[in-house]
Amino acid sequence: MKKIILTGLVLLGSGYLFSQAVTDTLRKDALNVFMEASDYIRKEIPYVNYVRDIKDAGLYIISTSQRTGSGGVEYSYFFIGQNENEGMRDTLVFTSSPDETSEIIRENEVKTLKMGLVRYVARTPLSKYLSIGFSEPLSETVTSDKWNSWVFRTSVSGYASGEKSYRTSYLNGSFSANRVTEKLKSSLSLRYSYSADKYEVDDELITSEYNSRSLSGLLVGSLTDHWSVGGTIYAGASKYNNSALSMNIQPGIEYNVFPYSESTRRQLRINYKAGFGYEKYIDTTVYNKIRENLLSHYLTINYEIIQKWGSADLSLGYSNYLHDWSKNNVSLQAFIELRIAKGLSLNFGGGGSIVHDQLGLVKGGATQQEVLLRLRELETQFQYFTSFGLTYTFGSIYNNVVNPRFGNSGGGGMTIIMN
Repeated sequence: MKKIILTGLVLLGSGYLFSQAVTDTLRKDALNVFMEASDYIRKEIPYVNYVRDIKDAGLYIISTSQRTGSGGVEYSYFFIGQNENEGMRDTLVFTSSPDETSEIIRENEVKTLKMGLVRYVARTPLSKYLSIGFSEPLSETVTSDKWNSWVFRTSVSGYASGEKSYRTSYLNGSFSANRVTEKLKSSLSLRYSYSADKYEVDDELITSEYNSRSLSGLLVGSLTDHWSVGGTIYAGASKYNNSALSMNIQPGIEYNVFPYSESTRRQLRINYKAGFGYEKYIDTTVYNKIRENLLSHYLTINYEIIQKWGSADLSLGYSNYLHDWSKNNVSLQAFIELRIAKGLSLNFGGGGSIVHDQLGLVKGGATQQEVLLRLRELETQFQYFTSFGLTYTFGSIYNNVVNPRFGNSGGGGMTIIMN
């Protein structure tokens, strides 16, 4: 009896070792892929190796996304072959609608990635295990769009909270109408925001109240794959900015050095706008104005790029009022993410403005309460912000296994974050 049991255990062990050896061989022959992959992607596409360093990969996948006119999102995946797949490139795109759940979106993401991976996996020994199918019959009918590409969106949100010495409330509402086609982009939006805070300090009640209202519109026409022309309109009011009524209309023109069709990977846009504005103030300004007509112009240059080494986003802006060119504003912002070496990435950003165009400042300044609670715009000659982050990961080059037990906070490697 003991011999029978021992023989059975040996056979089971041999079978397991043989199965494990086959699995290990398949894993060694699998395609090495470098991409930002969620646990869901690694579970649904297990027949590739997800490596941590780009140099170990035979395929690098860059993913980008941008909003569509309907309120959905267009997801683009750029497949870039390297090492044994050098010279191979593909681009696949899918678009989600605004009413799709996150589950539907991630299922479509996996479908798109699987389609893009086929010709790369086909070059590996694992190709014999691939199967391709088409599950939906084609329809010859095309339904018309009864909304003619118009999309309407409305929302209302708010909250209230408090304790013995503090109470706060907030209300926000918005409505928008958008229509985006290849040749024309138009949008109109209405917004309202209100907030109130009350503090009890040493039997003294301190209150702050903020509200703003705005209407904005945009109309842009496509001239070529590099040129666009259009304009914006705006009307609004804000207690913080000492504005009882602010209106402006700004026609403009834009040139993109790169074709707009490449916008998810790179852009270099030069935009110029000029127009008329009207301001009616709540209180008299430091320039002894209660209302005024204004002419102004704006120039902005935006550069965005996503590459294997990382991404960069830079923006330079200049504006001034034409009645007094000393009333101007110059701003610069930059955000950069760099993959410096194996496992090491650096991201930093920042921006600043030289401010000389605060025409709505209240004469007499602000009270201490208004300063502390930020109820009024204060005089300044500059504004700035910075951010910085450093991440270093080391260990196994493979990142295939997903284990959700006790949450997903655990894992190997070391992360250093500095702000």
